[in-house]
Amino acid sequence: MNRTVTIQGVAGCYHDAAARQYFSLHHPQDELTTLPCDSFPEMMDRLDTDPSLIGIMAIENTIAGALLQNHELLRRSSLTIVGEHKMRISHSLAALPGQTIDDIFEVNSHPMALMQCEQYLRRHPSMRMIETFDTAGSAEMIAREKLMGHAAVCGRYAAEIYGLEVLDESIETNKRNFTRFLILADPLTAPELKPREENLDKASIVFTLPHTQGALSKVLTILSFYEINLSKIQSIPIIGREWQYRFYVDLTFGSYARYLQAIDAVRPLITDFKTLGEYCQCTNEY
Repeated sequence: MNRTVTIQGVAGCYHDAAARQYFSLHHPQDELTTLPCDSFPEMMDRLDTDPSLIGIMAIENTIAGALLQNHELLRRSSLTIVGEHKMRISHSLAALPGQTIDDIFEVNSHPMALMQCEQYLRRHPSMRMIETFDTAGSAEMIAREKLMGHAAVCGRYAAEIYGLEVLDESIETNKRNFTRFLILADPLTAPELKPREENLDKASIVFTLPHTQGALSKVLTILSFYEINLSKIQSIPIIGREWQYRFYVDLTFGSYARYLQAIDAVRPLITDFKTLGEYCQCTNEY
C-alpha cells in the first residue's frame, strides 16, 4: 500500500528518518512518501483536512524535555495516536565533498542541534555557528548553493540525500539523546494502522481536574488500584483559568480490559477528558 506521511521539516530530517524506521518495522510492505511541512501547525492542518494522510510528530526529547506546543496541537485536533517510535538523535558534521574539517569556517543548523553539539564546536573556534530553521534544510542549502567552507550539523541520512560528505559523526555532547515520536492518523483510517486490541498496552489521555484538595491524588490512587502505570504525566496551565491545569498522561498496562475499567472509575473525578490514542509502546530505541 502507498502511504503519505506528513513531516515537519524537509526531506532527510529526523522526522523523515523516524517515519521510515517506524514503517519499515511495523508495515514493511508499504511504500512510503513523505510530505514536508514548514511547521507543526501546518502539518496538523494538512492532516485535519485530508484523512488519507498519516502524521509523525515529535512529542518529547531526553534532553530538551516535552514539546508542550505539540501536546496542545494534538489535543485540539481530531487525530488519534496509532503508534510511537523512539530514535536516537545522532548529529554529523557534513560538507561538500573534498573538504576537510580545517576548511570549515561556518556551521549551519537548527539552534537546538547547535546547542547539543556545543562542546564539539567550541573545540573548533574557527567554526562560526549560524542558526537556521532546520538540520536537513541546512544540508540542502549547502548542497544547492554549493557553499564551500560551510558545514551542516545534521543526520547522516540528510547528508546522504544531499550528497554531502560526513567529516565527523556522533558529535553531540550527550550520547543518550533520544526523541519520542507519535504516529498520527484520522479515526477513519486508524483501525488499519493500530495493533489488534489484545496487543494494546499503552494509552495517552488528557483531562482537567476540579480545583479541590487531593483531586489528583484520588485519580492516581484509582489508577494504581487497577495496576495502571503512569509512564509520563505533564501538566500545562489552562489559559484564562488561574491555577488550573490540564494533565497529559501516558498510561501503560498489561490488560486492556483493566485499563478500560480504570478509565470508567476515574471519569466521575475528572473533566474535559479525551483519549488521544491507544497503541503499543515502543520497547526499543533505534
